[in-house]
Amino acid sequence: MSTSHATPSSLGNGIFAITRTRILLVVSLLVTWTIAFLLPSYKPTIKDFAKDTYNDAIQHLPAVKVNWHPKYDPKAQFNASKVALLIEARPIPHLVPQLLHMIAVAPPDWRFVFIGSNKSVISVSRSFATQFQEANGKLDLLVLPSPWSIESKEHVYRLLTDIRFYNEFLPGVEWLLNFESDAILCARSDDSLNDWLDYDWAGAPRTANDRFAGNGGLSLRKVSAVKKILGFQSRINDTEPEDEWFGKRITLLPGAKVANGAQENHFAVEDIWHAKPMGYHVRADNLADDVWKDPTRRKSNFDYCPELSMIMEMKLERERCDGDNRQGEILDQAAQRMAAKDGATKGALSNANNPSR
Repeated sequence: MSTSHATPSSLGNGIFAITRTRILLVVSLLVTWTIAFLLPSYKPTIKDFAKDTYNDAIQHLPAVKVNWHPKYDPKAQFNASKVALLIEARPIPHLVPQLLHMIAVAPPDWRFVFIGSNKSVISVSRSFATQFQEANGKLDLLVLPSPWSIESKEHVYRLLTDIRFYNEFLPGVEWLLNFESDAILCARSDDSLNDWLDYDWAGAPRTANDRFAGNGGLSLRKVSAVKKILGFQSRINDTEPEDEWFGKRITLLPGAKVANGAQENHFAVEDIWHAKPMGYHVRADNLADDVWKDPTRRKSNFDYCPELSMIMEMKLERERCDGDNRQGEILDQAAQRMAAKDGATKGALSNANNPSR
C-alpha cells in the first residue's frame, strides 16, 4: 500500500489559485478606489446634472393651481331682496335676545341688519350667538359714517326718508321689515312675513277703520314704492314722523296696495286690539288702553305671544301696590270700598237672575 503526501509546491498553488470570487473581489476594489478618487473632482458636475434633470422634469409636469382661500360669500345663501332692519343707538340689554328671536321667527331666507351707535353695536357684538349669525352672513352690524346719525327719533326719520340711505346701505333690497326695540314677531302666528309680500306697506292700524294700517314701529315696506315717493317728494325736517309722512303719500300712489284697519287679518297690533296678529309694537311707556288696560285682554296677549315679556318692563303680581285695580289705576280706600260694593251688588244680581237648582 502506498500513501501520497502533499508537497509544498501543491500547497502554494492552492493558495494562489485564481477563482471567480477572487476576480470579482479585486474588480470591485478597483472600481471603489477609482470612484473614491474621481468623485471629488466630478461632484459639481453631478450636482448640476441632477439639478438640470429635476428642472426639466418640473417643466413637463401639468400645471395644478390650488386656491386655499376661495372667495366664498356666506350672504349668498340668503335672499338679498329681503331684509329686516333694527335701528337702535341705545345699548339696551334685550337687544341680543330680541334679535335672535326675530331671526328664529322670520322666514329663513331673510337677512338682518342692525344699525346702531358704537356702544350699541359693541354691546350686541359681544354675544357668541350674534357673532355666529354675523359670520354665517345672516346678520350685519353697522355703525353709519358721518354725516349719517341715529342719535334721536328725528335723525332716524331723516334717515328713512332719504333715498341715498337705501341706495348706499340697502342696495338690491325690495322688502324691508322695519322693527324697533319695542316690537316683536309672535312665534305662534299662523302668518309668515312672506304672506305679506304683495303689500307695498303693512303695519298696525291707529283706528278700527284706518285706511292706512301703517304704524312704522313694526311694518313691512316695499322699497320700490318708498323710492318712488322719495323720487318726487322730500320730507321737511322736524315735522311729522316718517311713517305718517309716507302714509299720506303711499295711499295716493297709483296701484299701491296698503293694509287697512278694517281687514280681517292684521300685520301688527299697537293702538287697536285684534286677536292673533303677526306681531306687536308696544310703544315703550305709552301703552294703548284698548290693547293693555283690561286684565283679561292683557292675559290673552301674553298667552298668545309670551315673547312680549322680552321687550316690556314687567313686575310680578306680588309686587302690585295696595289699591291696584289691575287696570293701571291706584284707588284710595273709599274708592276700594265702592268698587267692592259694586262687585258685591253685581254678584247678588247675577245670583238672583240665575238661581241654583
